[in-house]
Amino acid sequence: MALTGTEETDLLLPLLSGGLQEHMFPLFLNRLHRRTHAQHVALVVRRDSETGRDPVIAFAGDDLDGRAIAAGESPYHLRNRTFYEQLRPGRVYAISELIEHDLLARAERARALRPLTTVDERVVRLTGEEDWAGWLVLTRTTRCRAEDSALLSSLVPYLNAAIDQRETLDRIAREARLAAVAMARNGTGWVLFDRDARIAAIDHATRARWTDLHAAAPRIGERLIGLAPAVQRRLAAITAALCDDPTHPAQAITLHDDPRIEALLSPAPGEAASGPDDRRILAVCRLPRRGGSAGAARFAAVHALPLREAELALGLADGLSLPEAGAALGLTLETTRNYSKRLYAKLDVRGQAELVRLVYEGTALYA
Repeated sequence: MALTGTEETDLLLPLLSGGLQEHMFPLFLNRLHRRTHAQHVALVVRRDSETGRDPVIAFAGDDLDGRAIAAGESPYHLRNRTFYEQLRPGRVYAISELIEHDLLARAERARALRPLTTVDERVVRLTGEEDWAGWLVLTRTTRCRAEDSALLSSLVPYLNAAIDQRETLDRIAREARLAAVAMARNGTGWVLFDRDARIAAIDHATRARWTDLHAAAPRIGERLIGLAPAVQRRLAAITAALCDDPTHPAQAITLHDDPRIEALLSPAPGEAASGPDDRRILAVCRLPRRGGSAGAARFAAVHALPLREAELALGLADGLSLPEAGAALGLTLETTRNYSKRLYAKLDVRGQAELVRLVYEGTALYA
């Protein structure tokens, strides 16, 4: 069954925006329910990587899951989940087809459906390129019609594409959140500058650290606050040069002296084809570390050290001399020397330089 022009507008256009909504295609489901006059229509979607978890269910019409629970039965769609998994993608089924030769199963299903007043249903399996499986379900209190199956069948390619798009956007958002956490823990942030060294975008960690330093948040469309005039001029010269020639090697700059914050500037990915005035420059920053006592505890746990020895290791890795690191911990020079000897022996390092490398190659300094 081909969709008419009116149906395309009414049913398909909501799928274009549904991928950006918190809930799964509510306008599409409401319009499908209104058009079919069904008892209940639902989308059931699960990620293949989450097979042990209940699927996400969005519906319009009667709340069959809620009514089943109120009647002391399993939720409607979870009860049907075993049947759903057996369906071949793209073909419209009546679940009764799957149990027509099993008298006990038919009797049990009829008993479970009786409180719901559901007489018949149609379901079609949906699939896409992303990590998910889904089902579009329509139920009636009377026998389903041929046009119900035809309509569900015609919607399959559109729903496959729409759910795929939604899952792609959701995956990208999840990966972006994980990347942001990893970068923040590693003390790495970024700022996106335009040609004139004005902020086009900035990540949360960098914004927070810069706000802590200068008691004012960086603002989109403005220059980075707190920079020395010479640094600001140097930054503007670098962003202009990189916009003019995106093949130019990446440029390093010290944005802040105390605490020290360096940045490596290069054209943002995908910007080479833009015009010089439209290009954006990505500045990847090393932010002040916040390892603290948690970092020492992590280092002690990884290397089986007493906490005080781990604290001494991190002090030395921060560039302190042996007397300075010991004094910061309230240790005498003799005790500090004894700690350092045991520390070097346990870690199998030959001096402060190897110790620094060991610390910086690990995760102790992550926030």
